[in-house]
Amino acid sequence: MFGSFLFNALAFVVALGALIAIHEFGHFWVARKSGVKVLRFSIGFGKPLFSRRGKKDETEYVLAAIPLGGYVKMLDEREGPVPAHERHRAFNTQSVWTRIAIVAAGPVANFLLAIAAYWLMFVIGISGIKPLLGDVPPDTPAAQAGFVAGETVVSVAGSETRTWNDVRMAVLDSAMGSDGTIALVTESSTGEQHTRYLPVDSAQVLQGQGDLLAEMGLGLQMPDIEPVIAGVQPDGAAQAAGMQAGDRILAVNGQAVDSWQSWVETVRASPQKALDVLVGRDGGELALTLIPAARETASGTIGFIGVWEDASREWFDSLRTTVSFGPLEALSSAALRTWDMSAMTVQMIGKLITGQASIDNISGPITIAQFAGQSASIGIDHFLGFLALISISLGVLNLLPVPVLDGGHLLYFFIEIIKGKPLSERAQLFGQQLGMLLLVGMMSIAFYNDVVRLVG
Repeated sequence: MFGSFLFNALAFVVALGALIAIHEFGHFWVARKSGVKVLRFSIGFGKPLFSRRGKKDETEYVLAAIPLGGYVKMLDEREGPVPAHERHRAFNTQSVWTRIAIVAAGPVANFLLAIAAYWLMFVIGISGIKPLLGDVPPDTPAAQAGFVAGETVVSVAGSETRTWNDVRMAVLDSAMGSDGTIALVTESSTGEQHTRYLPVDSAQVLQGQGDLLAEMGLGLQMPDIEPVIAGVQPDGAAQAAGMQAGDRILAVNGQAVDSWQSWVETVRASPQKALDVLVGRDGGELALTLIPAARETASGTIGFIGVWEDASREWFDSLRTTVSFGPLEALSSAALRTWDMSAMTVQMIGKLITGQASIDNISGPITIAQFAGQSASIGIDHFLGFLALISISLGVLNLLPVPVLDGGHLLYFFIEIIKGKPLSERAQLFGQQLGMLLLVGMMSIAFYNDVVRLVG
């Protein structure tokens, strides 16, 4: 568990460091090109861990202790005396359009990073599972729409879906603005296509916390796997209980176990709870006491014992697919994906503000770190997708018209254009205080949600 924590932390630091560096470099680069003198370029806040001075303008480059942001400090008459011979290089003396360009450059850099990450992901190839539908539970929206097991989802609301993740994202995007149904095209094993209309309650979707597709009755087709252990991890809970490779799980707490899936569900639902397990071994039966270890995931605490099966490997290998594009097609696809994800982020923020989406959807650094580690452990393509998504979120959030954020400064500048003069310092100070209050409130909710998820 400690190793998992370190891996998540490392992936988080790498991702966040890249996002902050690119964002601040956007401000820095445009400021330099505009002739504004940069005094400090800092990655992180608080006590400097490393610093050096550059040759040009003796700009101080800093790596600070708190890696949750950064800043570019420019020469500015509002922050201290400026020599007369350098007044033309102060930020506050620049034209309003130059100031707008410098401030907007940070979020723009994040969008460009997202395009670059998606482009590389598309060129390398995105690994995923073909969207082959499994059993459809009765009394679910999918059952009402007529979905059947064995069909492959080929498009959602007109968007091609080559992997299960494509289906998940397309359904979520469509559900946020749905008029009551989402059109999905499925294809049978004989090649016959059907258009099915999935009923969706957008308000319920936005308030939900679980697996959206599962709640609608859609899931991947899974093979029937017998509950036979293929291997046991050293020093894990299963080994401590005396389990061995080849053991067949017969019953747990007196309840018969007929599949590997039900066995996994029982273990995952029982972190640090004693389970009476009956196993079949060498023609006989053996009673064992198993206490699953607790493992933290993005969706909460689960039980983990360190065993695996290998019967499903061939099945999933047959469903595994890699989607890749040539360099030019990848560029257009990357730009389109960045636009779509930006629009979805804006929609979600709007739903949060109006109360249509649950604030439980807001995540803090702990949850983000877990997702960073999980995506990195799957593969470079998934980590690039995670990096692009977080970069887009950072870009959109910074453009919100909230004082202390880039969008707040842009709001001041556009008011200045309309009025013909800057806002008064008193009005700007009040806005900064209000913006800080809103920012602290949002961060508090994010940290609270993280803690709630950690304690289950």
